[in-house]
Amino acid sequence: MSAVESGPVATGTPNPLLQRSSLPFELPPFAGITLEHCREVILAGMAEQRAEVDAITGSPEPATFENTVVALERSGSLYGRGAAVFHNLASSVSTPRLREIERELAPLEAAHSDALRLDPALFARIDAVHEQRHELGLDAEGARLVERYHLDFVLSGARLDESGRARLTELNQELSALSTTFAQNLQEATEAAAVRVADAAELDGLDDEEIAAAAGAAADRGQDGYLLTLVLPTGQPVLAKLGNRDLRRRLFEASIGRASGGRYDNGPVAVRMVALRAERARLLGFATHADLVVADQTAPSTEAVDAMLTGMVGPAVANARAEAAALAEVAARDGVELAAWDWAYYSEQVRAERYAVDTAALRPYFELDRVLVDGVFHAAELLYGFRFAPRPDLTGYHPDVRIWEVTDASGEQVGLYLGDYFAREGKRGGAWMSSFVHQSRLRGTHPVVLNNLNITRAAQGQPTLLTLEEVNTLFHEFGHALHGLSSAVTYPRFSGTSVPRDFVEYPSQVNEMWALWPDVLAHYARHVETGEPLPSSVAEAIDAASLWGEGFATLEYLAATLLDQAWHRIPHETEVGDPVEFERRALAGAGVDFDLVPPRYRTTYFQHIFAGGYAAGYYSYIWSEVLDADTVEWFRENGGLRRENGDIFRRRLLSRGGSVDPIEAFRAVRGRDADPTPLLRRRGLLPSDAAEGLAPDVAEGP
Repeated sequence: MSAVESGPVATGTPNPLLQRSSLPFELPPFAGITLEHCREVILAGMAEQRAEVDAITGSPEPATFENTVVALERSGSLYGRGAAVFHNLASSVSTPRLREIERELAPLEAAHSDALRLDPALFARIDAVHEQRHELGLDAEGARLVERYHLDFVLSGARLDESGRARLTELNQELSALSTTFAQNLQEATEAAAVRVADAAELDGLDDEEIAAAAGAAADRGQDGYLLTLVLPTGQPVLAKLGNRDLRRRLFEASIGRASGGRYDNGPVAVRMVALRAERARLLGFATHADLVVADQTAPSTEAVDAMLTGMVGPAVANARAEAAALAEVAARDGVELAAWDWAYYSEQVRAERYAVDTAALRPYFELDRVLVDGVFHAAELLYGFRFAPRPDLTGYHPDVRIWEVTDASGEQVGLYLGDYFAREGKRGGAWMSSFVHQSRLRGTHPVVLNNLNITRAAQGQPTLLTLEEVNTLFHEFGHALHGLSSAVTYPRFSGTSVPRDFVEYPSQVNEMWALWPDVLAHYARHVETGEPLPSSVAEAIDAASLWGEGFATLEYLAATLLDQAWHRIPHETEVGDPVEFERRALAGAGVDFDLVPPRYRTTYFQHIFAGGYAAGYYSYIWSEVLDADTVEWFRENGGLRRENGDIFRRRLLSRGGSVDPIEAFRAVRGRDADPTPLLRRRGLLPSDAAEGLAPDVAEGP
């Protein structure tokens, strides 16, 4: 049962969210919070912030930095407190009542945001401060705050006339409601699409722990037999292990068919959303939604995004076809004509044969707590001096949530880190980082950050073992957490991960490098039963096999990214028609329509772009990876896992959040602009790498 209940507020029961929490670091008092408390505080908080803004605009004093921009930064604390709790719960512990409240609040919150950003009197005061910003003697962070607020308001429509503002408000409210619908449809469709298996013999290839977990998933839903639940992307991890080809097909088809018809059909929702986004972009003076998005990113233009993506398509397709040829040879030994649902299964066989890497055999070396404490936390202590002390006395919003207090090398308090690692009903798919409290010197707050994953829970009394991919995901999401925990800014607008979308993935991708760093790997990768370390020969084989599979990985990513761009390059006058046909044409037109390698996300379950803030921005991962790969080279050139390196990265980049230009922060670490060569090498996109690492006649590894 969740710590946050959904019942009505009892008469006379005070709402704990109405005041700042007295718990350490202002952790929300989850044990005393109901969903009705959240609803009440969000509604009251929006009204309070509107009154605070009215006081700003109603001031007879001329607009100044303090009475306008800083006052706006101080506003909305009640609303922010309630919204942080509620929206985290919506992602992690959704219930029918929560979804009902979410549908009610989504358009109201959109209208509230518009009421602020489209307030002519408020923008006039911000504009006045912006005009005189060079004469105000502001420090660098203050000057950037003025510039950022001004741009925020302009891109939100502050310069529109009255009729334009009215139409924009209508568009934003409908889009907010549709985004909520998309997310709720997807969550329920994903749960409904879980594949039931009656006979354990069909699960050949899974280990005892995985079979027990499938039995537990069925029991949790009151079903007999076994249940294979779905993760968010197209590729389901168990496809790499299931020997039963028909079950592989069933699972694959369940994955790609999610929310594509029936009660939870997201096709019409997506079509309506892209039409509204296109109209909004044109209203704001942009040709397409993609042009609007890139106006506030590190990428200079949609043309720059196109140049990067299209330059990768040819090599990625060639590499994927080379991999397919190798897989087809192996599948033919079983009398199988390779299909998309066979790819992962035979890819693992090739990996084992050529490189002596059996990824399934790695799982006993990756026990969750050991990876977390002796791997993730250990690397953070070596690099940044952060220490993590369990706080079992503090309560999360669900019994799965664990809490650690974070201190720095000098013993100073940093904040709280919350971990919610297991999949369950009511939790959306994927993995993410979010915050309950943002660091800010203005508000006197320390960060309270949260990581969510969707790891399959082990059977009662059994250890939770991770795949290598899940280990990387844990390090990745913790990289976001480090961004939040390292924050040292004055204004909440700049706290932690408040950076452009095409920069935010960069620090988290850098943190993945430590998962297989020899000193870190040796510290956590020990057999769950024997305690023996992972043999160094296996670690070397993993490294040797690093290019195998990059053709598939790059192509499935590019297909999803180019699909995102296609949806968001539509002029608002265009009729989309059938979303399935649009998707087919988009993939073919981009040259990434390879049946054996479907997009990582298809339209109806592309949560990132229709319910996750990445619309026209899914390219961000590869854009950020250019910076990431070059930074990994910097760490290696300077001795790797050294405190001096961590201090430079934390002080010059992680701690700055959005308070400096992000590319300038990168240059402050690297000393120059990014070089794309390390990324191309990592993904096997350099001609020599493709020839050596991906051709069918590649030499086998040790």
